[in-house]
Amino acid sequence: MKLVSLWKKSGALLVASYAVLLLTQPAFAQNIWPNKPIKLIVPFPPGGGTDTFARPLAAQLSKELGQQVVVDNKGGAGGTIGAAIAAKSPSDGYTIFMGAVHHTVAESIYKNLPYNLEKELIPIRGVAFVPDVLVVNNKLPVQNVRELIQYSKNNPGKVNYGSSGNGTTRHLAGEIFNKLTGASLVHVPYKGSGPAMTALIGGEVDLIFEGLGSAASYIRAGTIRPLAVTSPKRSTAFPDIPTMAEAGVPGFESISWYGFWVPAGTPQAIQDKIFSATTSALNSPEIKTLWANQGADIGPNTQKLFAQYVKDETEKWGKVAKSANVSID
Repeated sequence: MKLVSLWKKSGALLVASYAVLLLTQPAFAQNIWPNKPIKLIVPFPPGGGTDTFARPLAAQLSKELGQQVVVDNKGGAGGTIGAAIAAKSPSDGYTIFMGAVHHTVAESIYKNLPYNLEKELIPIRGVAFVPDVLVVNNKLPVQNVRELIQYSKNNPGKVNYGSSGNGTTRHLAGEIFNKLTGASLVHVPYKGSGPAMTALIGGEVDLIFEGLGSAASYIRAGTIRPLAVTSPKRSTAFPDIPTMAEAGVPGFESISWYGFWVPAGTPQAIQDKIFSATTSALNSPEIKTLWANQGADIGPNTQKLFAQYVKDETEKWGKVAKSANVSID
């Protein structure tokens, strides 16, 4: 009888312990996170602006977290395909989304987005903020912005510009340029900045508005020709390139920025760890040097400030899209 009683007590204790373990499992998982590789979804093809910053940052983040951070390119539809995949991913900390300014634009341009940026993805940290630059194919017979405007007016409908996709800031940049200058640039969308840059170098398009980071190496090599940066001030990395205002188009400003999000529901403790590790990675000598060479800053230094920045950008680009009358079904 004593053995039976002891067995019952032991069994009850085991069941109770198991129940406690189940109740505390989320906290337990947070304490041991990460214990396997982490996927970093980049919603554009390799070679573009987002990818240019994602890969070195993923390598440094791997060191900080002690687990490999694997870049997973999911390009298409102006970055919205990758965003939808990230939004529907498990909220366990093993999926990080590297979005960009384009995703704040998409909120007001796409009529049927397969995700909700505000409700399904949580902003963690801005990781790179860099001016855009207007660059042209070397064969285009213009040396500055004023000549480009005049050349476009003399050849209506024959000067085209590539972009990283319909509804991206690079698409809108061309529309705004046309509106401010009276030019008639024709839009040619691609599935990311990488393919758009390849098209520019190959002569398929005459010009593109591109992030200075991904265009930097081509500019230094003389493969393409820069006409103006789209920031209020000249870039410290390329001080010889005039601003768009200096080049004759005041009021034209566009900054490319990139940041980390995680799926909604990701525990705050894991969000904090991602933020902390990302901040450490951004402050490493390797990343600081890479970012400086591309004229990039790291932007807001708290999660709350970045979340507010995303909200402000969404409102700003919504107004721009409405003004330019751009929408995508």
